[in-house]
Amino acid sequence: MMKFVLPLALLMGGAFLTSVTSYAKPEFTKKEKKPCVTCHVSAKSKELNDTGKCYDKSKSLKDCPTS
Repeated sequence: MMKFVLPLALLMGGAFLTSVTSYAKPEFTKKEKKPCVTCHVSAKSKELNDTGKCYDKSKSLKDCPTS
């Protein structure tokens, strides 16, 4: 039984450690009180939209265009 349980446990543990639900940093969403998609193309994407690129440079949404 251990020859099935141990590999399954390792596989599940590896999947858990490498899975990511979001790429946005929680401190940015708390600071700006905006959802992730304000700066990202989609909630599960690292790719930034125009607002996100502006925020990356200025670290504030005040001067960035928001859609």
